Amino acid sequence: MRKYRLPVIIAFSLFAAAAVYGCFNLKFSFDFSQFFPRGDDDLAFFLEFIEEFEGDDNFLLVALDREEGVFDSTFLAEAHDFALKARDVKYIEGVQSLTTFSYPLKTPFAVTTIPAIHRNDPSLYAQDSLRIMQDERFVNTLVNEAGTTLVVLLKTESLINLTGEGEGPSSIDKSRELMDGVEELMATYNFEDHHYLGSAFFQREMVDMQVREVAVSAIVSGFLVFLIMFLLFRRPLGIIVSLVSIGLGLLLFLGTLGLMGRELNAIAALYPVLMIIVGTSDVIHIMSKYIDELRAGKDKETAIRITIREIGMATLLTSLTTAVGFATLLTSRINPIRDFGINAALGVMIAFVTVIFFTTALLSYLSVDQIVKIGRQQAFWDRLLERAYKFTRLSPGKIKIGAAIAAVLCAVGISMVTTNNRITSALPRGKKITADFLFFEQELAGFRPFEMAVTAKDSAKITDFTVMLEIGKIEDYVKQFDAVRSTASITAVYRSINQMFNNNRPDAYVLPDDERKYAQYQRLARQVPAVNLNILMSKDEKKARITSRLNDLGADSTQAFLSRTDAWINANIDTSLVEVRSTGTGVIIDKNSEYIRENLLQGLGLAILIVCVLMGVLFKSWKMLLVSLVPNVLPLLFAGAVLGFTGIELEAGVSIVFAIIFGIAVDDTIHFLAKYRLARGKGLSVEEAIHLTFREAGKAIVLTSIVLFFGFLVMLFSIHPPSVTIGLLISLTLASAVVSDLMLIPLMLRWLDKD
Repeated sequence: MRKYRLPVIIAFSLFAAAAVYGCFNLKFSFDFSQFFPRGDDDLAFFLEFIEEFEGDDNFLLVALDREEGVFDSTFLAEAHDFALKARDVKYIEGVQSLTTFSYPLKTPFAVTTIPAIHRNDPSLYAQDSLRIMQDERFVNTLVNEAGTTLVVLLKTESLINLTGEGEGPSSIDKSRELMDGVEELMATYNFEDHHYLGSAFFQREMVDMQVREVAVSAIVSGFLVFLIMFLLFRRPLGIIVSLVSIGLGLLLFLGTLGLMGRELNAIAALYPVLMIIVGTSDVIHIMSKYIDELRAGKDKETAIRITIREIGMATLLTSLTTAVGFATLLTSRINPIRDFGINAALGVMIAFVTVIFFTTALLSYLSVDQIVKIGRQQAFWDRLLERAYKFTRLSPGKIKIGAAIAAVLCAVGISMVTTNNRITSALPRGKKITADFLFFEQELAGFRPFEMAVTAKDSAKITDFTVMLEIGKIEDYVKQFDAVRSTASITAVYRSINQMFNNNRPDAYVLPDDERKYAQYQRLARQVPAVNLNILMSKDEKKARITSRLNDLGADSTQAFLSRTDAWINANIDTSLVEVRSTGTGVIIDKNSEYIRENLLQGLGLAILIVCVLMGVLFKSWKMLLVSLVPNVLPLLFAGAVLGFTGIELEAGVSIVFAIIFGIAVDDTIHFLAKYRLARGKGLSVEEAIHLTFREAGKAIVLTSIVLFFGFLVMLFSIHPPSVTIGLLISLTLASAVVSDLMLIPLMLRWLDKD
């Protein structure tokens, strides 16, 4: 240690300098395509579908409010001017608004058009308003039912790169530039209020939230750790060594991610908390053992060697098991979860290497009086752990009954878990993006895209009369549900022509029921520019889309709606003529629910298997293997029960909780059993070894659990609801884990390990 400690400190200083550079190159990203499940058949179909048509994310809705009503000449003039000038904003390809829309009108001489709103003739506003508010194409899409909000639809470039190919500005850079251009234009008008909805707005706001979350969680966690270290050591050098070690681990981790070009996604706020508390746990175990050896009369060289030999191996194993817990997230089909698993596993090992080399190098310079102030706090911990030991010895029956009751309650809670997660549950609290999303949900058609792909079979074509009638039947069926607030399909062309031939009466917006009349309409339909038809029908006229938007029902409720719709189609549509399949980004993301359940069980099963192998290598005893696993099953059950009893939806972010819990909870078990094995190896009886383990390892276990508990509670400062849920859930569950370890392990050791 004396020979290598200075080179180790210098080497870590150089790594830290490189890490600072890496931190300035950190990348943040967010788009809904990140949550598309890999290798899914529906995803493959969706990718083929949008190659022929276009994606359903390429829009930005701008809602303009006027409390007295939108039919005002000044307001309409400004809204129209905004719509026209928005065409010049970069990445905007087209604009649609009531002020730019015209009805077709058949005259004895030709087909002409009349504006939906006669902006320059207020005397016609009452007539225009009546017609518009009876037109299903406009209500909830371009104007709300109350007539107080006018929507300008901006058609944008697709901001989701599903293939990962191509060069140029990133998705988030495009979103920022687009939103900056729209907001700069908006600032030149005096609208009462405005609201945004669309991928560009989501991306910018969610990435800004991620940056804020990482910074806040790092600052709050750092303050918490400082407070804990101050209470533990009460000496400047002891506090400095611990804080520098923990901070260095976090710096090296974030810097490594930056140097590797890894993107931070929606779950990134957990990284600072995770690194700080994992590093704190390792530091406390190492420093506690070093202090104990110095107090026992060992010199610095001997004390640090014993610390590395006895605690280093246990810390290595705990780091490996924690990393394994995270690495099992690689079984997920959802990229943000996979990325979190890889990054977190890397971070845990970086924290271990930092503590085992850098921290011990610093400690080897210090004496016990320089590290810690011994006082009444030591006596407090001694009394607390002695009481816990006596309770396990004198009241085993109470512990067994308590464990049985807890297991039953957990089973009840788990049966109540739901995966009906909603988009709103992942939006930041108190931010414009959330307020705007809720506004569109309540006043307009909402956000969640829903598509149906219709394919004409054999020699049939979409434009055939019989096929068009089938598409119309499907669209009319879907529209009857309250959750469906808007629809569009190729039938709109023929419905509009039929309406035109009937003096533009709202009730005439239907398909013709006569094939001869339909053939007449077809000749007019061919005059519609192909560019307008291509988004609703493929060029070969073999495929069509029914596009709509749903309210934010939740994943399970949406799946029930889709199942009911599929059943109706099979019973009422001529499936020998057309094939119908649900698709769209909303449908693909909702499939995560079933994959979350599947991957959760797979990941936990794999984690338990790998930990069993590691425990077998360490203890070489099936009895110790059983002792190590049982106390860590209860915390997992407890986490599931908390989800069920509180009604928290199991979604992509929350699903990582179980990997974190198992990976961290098993650490205390390993430290307890490692100390117990050392005591038994010295010839102590089972009872003596348990007693010694409580006295020596118990304090570090309880202290690290307290750090973990309050460390994850830092997430309560988050404005991201899933992060708050994750922090609270992990804190409560890890608190149950330390109780499970200290109560159940002694009972099982007395039962299985005989003198």
